[in-house]
Order: sequence, then structure tokens, then C-alpha cells
Amino acid sequence: MKRTRLHHKRQSNQTLADIAKAASVSTATVSRFLNNPDSVRPERAERVRRAVAEMGYVPNGAARALASQRSMTMGAVIPTLDNAIFATGIEAFQRRLYESGYTLLLASFNFDLEEEVRQIAALMERRVDGMLLIGFDHRPEVYAKLDAMGVPYVCSWAFGLDQKSPCVGFDNRDAMRRLTTYLMEIGHRRFAMLAGETAHNDRARDRVLGVRDVLKSKGLDIEADAYRECAYSIRAGRLAMRALMEQSPRPTVVMCGNDVIAFGALLECQSMAIHVPGDVSITGFDDLPLASNLQPALTTLRVPATAMGLRASDHLVSRIAGNSVILQEKLDVELIIRETTAPPGRV
Repeated sequence: MKRTRLHHKRQSNQTLADIAKAASVSTATVSRFLNNPDSVRPERAERVRRAVAEMGYVPNGAARALASQRSMTMGAVIPTLDNAIFATGIEAFQRRLYESGYTLLLASFNFDLEEEVRQIAALMERRVDGMLLIGFDHRPEVYAKLDAMGVPYVCSWAFGLDQKSPCVGFDNRDAMRRLTTYLMEIGHRRFAMLAGETAHNDRARDRVLGVRDVLKSKGLDIEADAYRECAYSIRAGRLAMRALMEQSPRPTVVMCGNDVIAFGALLECQSMAIHVPGDVSITGFDDLPLASNLQPALTTLRVPATAMGLRASDHLVSRIAGNSVILQEKLDVELIIRETTAPPGRV
């Protein structure tokens, strides 16, 4: 059988002058349309739009970047792609960037801070105009390099007035205080916690601290054998929950560092014929779409992922444009009480 080698020949790009001639306008009008369509009168804009479509014109991004000293790209480096809550926030971030004429370059580092350094360096080599980071836990060289190269950045998914970094996020510690206070108010005293892995993760650490803050104020604490850290997976949540439920006495409530761990905890209770919330209450953190569709539905904390993505984009675009911004913006987390929590020993 004869094989044919396919050759992809790049067609020569049309120029602004070609588009201008086809649309019977000036090259300046075409340039204004490409940068800001609303600045061109509707009738002229329609002629330019039609000429661009018919001629298959694609703007030369490299040339535009050279002329404007901007790449019109933003970088975002997130801990993992295997997390629906990050996906929601990044989708909103990208959508708002697109409205401002920017393209998103996305990378992940699997909670490995050395890998994050490499990913950020790769994005900066591509001359991104700004950078979105998750949380405050980053190698010192990350901040140093961003500052040295004058690349605006914003941290999200976290908030702290004691932090020097610009941020658009929420207070993980305070959110967990609110949830723990609610559980204390309905009668719980024997607490267990399945936390996310806290190494290199300030969000997971703050959630643990929030629980301990409230318990300490009441003369309580989480016993050593009632605290476990889990990988971000349903299986890890199941295994850790089984270990907790095999203890005596059992905790009356298990607080999970995120919804995925809580999903695993709930599934394991069902497999062990342990009634939730009659025998043990379970809580999560994030309010993923599945949380409200489980049986029983999960009590959790709703993270403002969409609002955070939109506001983070606005923050970076405004700073690049030279406008003033709020350097540290706090968003609210909502306590969502559903069916997996009840007073201890009560169905």
C-alpha cells in the first residue's frame, strides 16, 4: 500500500492593507477595529468584520506584542487539573480575560513547589503580562522573579491581611471556624478530621487551624488518632474513614478538608452500614456540584470560585493598564447545611 506524505504549507498572511482595501476603509480603521471593535462606527465595523472573515485574516500576535510591548497573554499555575472547583474558577478567569483581549496559558504542578518554579519560569519565558497563583505557599524565588521582571501577579483561593502579596480570595481559616461553631452549637464534642495534605498547601493548613481554634476555645481538641491527612481522592477518603470508624469510641462528626474526601468518607460509611448523620455527621469544603446530589446531601462550605476567577482577572487587567486596585480583596464563603449533619445520636 502506497503511503502519501502530507505537507502542510503555511499560507501567506493577509496584511492590514489588504483588509482595508477589501473593506474600503483606512488601515487605521482596521487596526482600531481589531483592538476595540466598539470604537468603529457600526457600518464600517461590519465591512471590516466581513472582510476579515472572507479573507481568513489572523492578526500577527508576535508583531502586535513587539509594537505594544505586551504579549496579551496571562499565565495561571494551579496545583492540579483533577479538581472541579479549580476548573470552575479558571473557566471564569479565562472568560473574563477573553473579554479584555487576553489569552490564557495554563500549567499545573501537582502540589510540587519545585515543579511550580519550572512552570512559572516557562510561562515567563513566553512573556506573559500577568500571573495567577493559588494560595501563598510558593518558593521565595517565584516572588523574587515576578517582582524583578515587573510581572503583576495575584494570589487566589486564600486571604490574609498579614500577607504582603496581592490577593483575591477567601479566608479558609475563618470559614472552618464558622462550620466548627455550627457543629458545636448542635451538640458535637467528639471531633475527627480528614484533612487534605498540608505540606506546601496553606489552604489545607488554615482549614485545620480553623477547626482547632474553635475547639481550643471550648477546652477541646482533635485527638491524635482522630486526625488524618489524605490525598485528594475518593479512595483516600474511604480508606481514612474506615480507619476512623474502626476506633472506639467513634467520633460523632468527621470534618473533611474538601468535598472529594467527604465523598469518600460518606461512601465508606454506606459500605460499613454506618448511618449518616444518625451515627456520624460528615462535612466537606467547596460545594462541588455532586455535593447537593448525594443521598444524603453534603453539608459543606461554598467557595466563590466563579466570582474569584472574574475578580482575579479584573485585578490583573487593571494593574497592567496602570489603574488602581484593591490589593487584598476578601470574598465570602457560604455555609451550606444539608443532610449529612445532625445533633449527635439523632437521625
